[in-house]
Amino acid sequence: MKFVVALIRHETNTFSPVPTELSDFRRGTTTHGPAYGEAARQACEGTNSAAAAYLDLARGMGAEVDFAVCANAVPSGLVTRAAFESLCDTVVHSARQGCDAILLDLHGAMVVEGYPDAEGELLRRLRANTPAGLPIGVALDFHANFSRELIRHATVVAGYCTYPHVDVYETGARVGRSIRALLEQRSAPVLLWRRLPMLTHMLRQTPAMQPMKDIMERAMQAERDGEVLNASVFGGFPLSDIPCAGLSVVVVAERERLDAGEKLLDELCAQAWSRRADFVFPATPVAESIAYAKTLEQGPVILVDHGDNCGAGGTTDIMAVLQEVLAQGLEDVVAGPFCDPATVALLFEHGVGAEVTVDVGGKTDMPALNLTGQPLRLTGVVERLTDGNYTVTGPMYTGMRLSLGRTAVLRVGTVRIFISERPQEPYDTGVFTHAGVDPAQSKYVLLKSRQHFRAGFEPFARHIVLVSGPGVCSSDYSLFPFKHLPHPMYPLDADASLADSESWCTASVA
Repeated sequence: MKFVVALIRHETNTFSPVPTELSDFRRGTTTHGPAYGEAARQACEGTNSAAAAYLDLARGMGAEVDFAVCANAVPSGLVTRAAFESLCDTVVHSARQGCDAILLDLHGAMVVEGYPDAEGELLRRLRANTPAGLPIGVALDFHANFSRELIRHATVVAGYCTYPHVDVYETGARVGRSIRALLEQRSAPVLLWRRLPMLTHMLRQTPAMQPMKDIMERAMQAERDGEVLNASVFGGFPLSDIPCAGLSVVVVAERERLDAGEKLLDELCAQAWSRRADFVFPATPVAESIAYAKTLEQGPVILVDHGDNCGAGGTTDIMAVLQEVLAQGLEDVVAGPFCDPATVALLFEHGVGAEVTVDVGGKTDMPALNLTGQPLRLTGVVERLTDGNYTVTGPMYTGMRLSLGRTAVLRVGTVRIFISERPQEPYDTGVFTHAGVDPAQSKYVLLKSRQHFRAGFEPFARHIVLVSGPGVCSSDYSLFPFKHLPHPMYPLDADASLADSESWCTASVA
């Protein structure tokens, strides 16, 4: 028996001005781009990834593995057509050599020049180049956006049930169990899917809290009880201006119990739609949020600048929130990482112990939102210089090897500012501890994140303050020039209704 395995992950913010090249798909690898074959296996083995679960499945079934590619990029702007074609060609080539199943670890919100649903196009090509009925299992991020193309060509689909995403391996295992049952002729899966006309706010999506909490719990319980084979609720990625954005529900049902799957799909969709107003996040002015944080006596206080989060495509070089922190005189602060390769180069030239004046950040304009880069002039001491390498020890993507690129710590009074060559959302304390700084010992920790910070930082936080800084990850949808979303779409259109949903069942093309 032989499996083709591939990991391709990118969450595309179509409002980001930063294009995504093939070389950017290097996260978690030791290469200068995607890893292939044995290098791909080594990058994923033993990590909290769906691909690692696939490797364990193959081992348990005595199956050979052709690990086509491991390509994981930090969220950013449109993926170039050349990068996408290269990745697709690699996976399709492996599939053409023959296999018993294809197991994919994808994101689900990748947008390519010419392909608004890149994962759907990948699945279409795989179907066109493999025997009819070949099982294709797909693990997807909680923020996946769905078109019919993806659903109609997949055999089994499952998504993360957590945000922060700490169940990535488990998601791959869920896909693997269903694929194994199919291969052993114990199951005949059918996919049911519905996308609701809801553009939810990411700060209100997490299954750890309402309004999503008991919706996701119902889906997970239905899967555990054997009511259906798999059940997944996807919050969707709202910062992709594409026709298939929105909240989706996917159910994998046994063909002989299709009615149970349809009933669950209706129930989950109705529950989500009834709470649509609760999925909207109200923003607070930055100065007001920082002033509130200053009143909190006990730390650590986690300040979450969610408008410029590279985990959703932000540039992480907008300095507005740090500027307000300094203006209001907060002390004992650890902040970052801010991505600014040019400033890092200057600080490395000066060396540890040097007193410098530098213009940090503000190197990137964001024309989609009419934002102009505004550097922040800082005078401080170069406290530490590192290679930026660390291994994730927290619960999200545990074991993954990450790099910030060269990283400098600039101390301005009692504020330590981390400046790096590469963007990285701080979901693991390694972004700071690799440089000998323990954020748990600081009064304030300023992060550019949205929810993933909770994986590594919430356990020791006394307070969490969400700060609505500017950027292409803003929760204020009125700032975004959406052109390709379907309408009506809530909350942009108050007259949207459940009847505006789109649905698909693979039984119709069996």
